[in-house]
Amino acid sequence: MKILLADYQYDLPDERIARYPLEPRDSSKLLIYQEGNILHKYFYDLTDYLPSDSFLVFNDTKVIPARVFFQKTTGAVIEIFLLHPEEPTRIINDAMQQTESCVWSCMIGNKKRWKENEVLSLQFMVANVPYQFEAEWVDIEQNWVKFRWLPTFHSSFLSPSFAEVIRTLGEIPLPPYLNRKAEIKDLESYQTVYSKIEGAVAAPTAGLHFTENVFQKMSQKGIEHAFVTLHVGAGTFQPVKVLNAIEHPMHAEQVVFTRKLLEKLQQNLGKIIAVGTTSVRALESLYWYGVRLLQGENSFWIEQLSPYQTATVPNAAASLEAVLSYMKAHDLKELVGETEILIFPGYEFKLCKGLITNYHQPNSTLMLLVAAFVGPDWRKIYDEALSNEYRFLSYGDSSLLFGGNLSA
Repeated sequence: MKILLADYQYDLPDERIARYPLEPRDSSKLLIYQEGNILHKYFYDLTDYLPSDSFLVFNDTKVIPARVFFQKTTGAVIEIFLLHPEEPTRIINDAMQQTESCVWSCMIGNKKRWKENEVLSLQFMVANVPYQFEAEWVDIEQNWVKFRWLPTFHSSFLSPSFAEVIRTLGEIPLPPYLNRKAEIKDLESYQTVYSKIEGAVAAPTAGLHFTENVFQKMSQKGIEHAFVTLHVGAGTFQPVKVLNAIEHPMHAEQVVFTRKLLEKLQQNLGKIIAVGTTSVRALESLYWYGVRLLQGENSFWIEQLSPYQTATVPNAAASLEAVLSYMKAHDLKELVGETEILIFPGYEFKLCKGLITNYHQPNSTLMLLVAAFVGPDWRKIYDEALSNEYRFLSYGDSSLLFGGNLSA
């Protein structure tokens, strides 16, 4: 199996990268693609071009201030970038609620200056109580770091959650291609208006264009929506550096589904529009989990190439029914899984009929996903966007794409 990255390249001039978002959010441009035809509108026009029976699925993850900086007495600065919790739980939502200590896998900036037995520390305040925040190695090879936070004197106050600690100490991790430092306004502008569940290190940026005004228009047209949670990982920024894209190592991202969402998906098969590539990845991973259940397995860890290694597959309705039956049998209101799914041209989409998304980097897996969704016309879409001065990447303009290969 070979997907040559060179076949999915385009030239992106630096001046077309949007360094800041537009205000208001829904004033961005919107390219609409359907069956080879392209229209140019604005995002506040979105609902005029959505079928009235559309069912939109949003990713309600919330970006955490995942970059924490420690300055040593020598003057050296160590950057710790949170990736994924490891202990006492790998479930991100639970890890964010830990008090006193937790262990995360991280990326470490200036790692060679942080000795194996050395404890890094910072001071911070919560509710006028001073605390000390400490970081020490658990596994220097795997970059596992243990964090502890305790008041500097005896206090009757409950210890703050890890979420509260990093909100106080951390910095929002903007995409590296913005080539600028995070600013105060990014704390708001780099979150969707519906962000809720803390745990992502990158925003699901297709959702940044939505405003209360757009949601109101959707409601007036009778368009329903629901939420999935996929905690976007730092791997989303990792460029593909291999000639054959399927050899690119994908990082697992945690996804959370509710039983209520599963029931809504069942009712709206053939009408589902994913808001963002993260929602696509979550929904398509859910389908493959249902396939696993039907095959007698129950591991919700979707490896990057597993969708391409199954000869015969059930339809979407059978897969969703398998997942719902499993949740009911085990009295589960929520389902937590991990996915590395790699979607590239040739993939048949099982749940997603439409996609709302921004314009993605060359040499990225997201570029491959868009090419899989619309076929060879991806190049026509990107040429149109460049010719019409669309703004690109996270803070850039948007598109509404209707795919032509939704499987039965």
